Amino acid sequence: MSEIEAWFDHAIASTGDVLGSVDFYLQLVVIVITACVAWFLSRWVRDRLTKISADADEESNSESATVREQVAIFSFLIRDLLFPIFNALLLGVAVAVSSEFFEQKWLVQFVQGMNFIGIACLVATRVSQTTVVRFFALFVMTPVSILYAFSLLDIVIEMLDGIRFELGNINITLYAVTRTVIFGAVLFWLGRLSNSTGQTIIRERVNVDDATRELISKLYQIVIVVVVALLLMQVAGIDISALLVFGGAIGVGLGFGLQQIASNFISGMIILFDRSVTVGDFIELEDGRSGTIRELRMRSATLETYDGKDIMVPNETFITSTFTNWTHNNRKQRYPIVFEVGYDTDFDALFPMLREVVSSHPQVLSGDDVPFEERPDAEIQAFNADGVEILVEFWMEGIDDGKNRVGGDLLHMIIKALQEHDIEIPYPQRVVTFKNSDGETIEATASNARRPTARKDKPDSS
Repeated sequence: MSEIEAWFDHAIASTGDVLGSVDFYLQLVVIVITACVAWFLSRWVRDRLTKISADADEESNSESATVREQVAIFSFLIRDLLFPIFNALLLGVAVAVSSEFFEQKWLVQFVQGMNFIGIACLVATRVSQTTVVRFFALFVMTPVSILYAFSLLDIVIEMLDGIRFELGNINITLYAVTRTVIFGAVLFWLGRLSNSTGQTIIRERVNVDDATRELISKLYQIVIVVVVALLLMQVAGIDISALLVFGGAIGVGLGFGLQQIASNFISGMIILFDRSVTVGDFIELEDGRSGTIRELRMRSATLETYDGKDIMVPNETFITSTFTNWTHNNRKQRYPIVFEVGYDTDFDALFPMLREVVSSHPQVLSGDDVPFEERPDAEIQAFNADGVEILVEFWMEGIDDGKNRVGGDLLHMIIKALQEHDIEIPYPQRVVTFKNSDGETIEATASNARRPTARKDKPDSS
């Protein structure tokens, strides 16, 4: 009993000394000041986020509505975290100030630890519904915060740092492994969250063209990966300066072994910067394959053909070889239709009739508001042995294939119009002269067995 009484007397005396010290009241003043500043900061940020959320509701049809809605959801999730986060940050500064100018810092550190515990509980119960995040907040962040609040964290770190094991010439401590695992998990989670959120915001900016969005998206992704990797190496205690020398040697080896991949990567960056091709362009390659660019990646581009196939084209192809971009600068294209009619055709009536037929198609550009050179036209192209060759030209938006099968419709419309006006497409005919044994001459007319067709040439991209 005497020992217990002595312990109580010592505790009461120590408590009296603490409560009577100037440093105790100075810490109380610092805690009150940081709490007031944190309250004002959190209130200001919360008001700003509330205003952005209100603007998102008012501008639901604008191009920035999606971004504002994302901010509104984010503000709803973190509204309860604003005060403890600001208070914990300011108390961190207060701990450093107390260590420098006061003899005691335990009270400020205790309050900061309580803020960390509050943040962990809010993350686990209100902010996140992910099992992994809730587990991390409850069973990792909370125990660490408790140890920090009661000034026991340094003792635990010293104990973990004393447990060492060697892996070859590398000396590894249990503290270094634990620190790397904990901070690595946090960094990867933050990096993944930042990447997905940033990609969504960038890709939904409708006021930016596809190529710029793709470029910003890839650069943002690269920056996130580099930052997370550098931070993780710093946490793991890896000397980055020594790693640069080692990385340079590896880079030289990879440069020789992965020349093609590096070439495609650099070509992809060049394409994204100079915007020679963008998503949605119709490309015809040098070997005749063609399709619409559906996706541009750092290594290759995906061409989607009209028959449902995907063509993977290395980015280097767009730099080192010739290709035709049908729709990059101008979505309008000119197409010809060529066929023959007989020499006895009334051409003065034929040409107006053909222009009227072609203009009647809804996807053909026509009318007084269309420039004269882009209106449908019909003319004589050549005089052939079997008939007069007629050229019909028309302009349309997009490529004459897939959903825009205009050429086939026009061929059907033209043949119907020719039949209605009794205009024939002539068969090739030959006159053959025979002489019998009596010297009599016999003439026979032979026609080619092929059926008459209206020929549609390849489109003229000029």
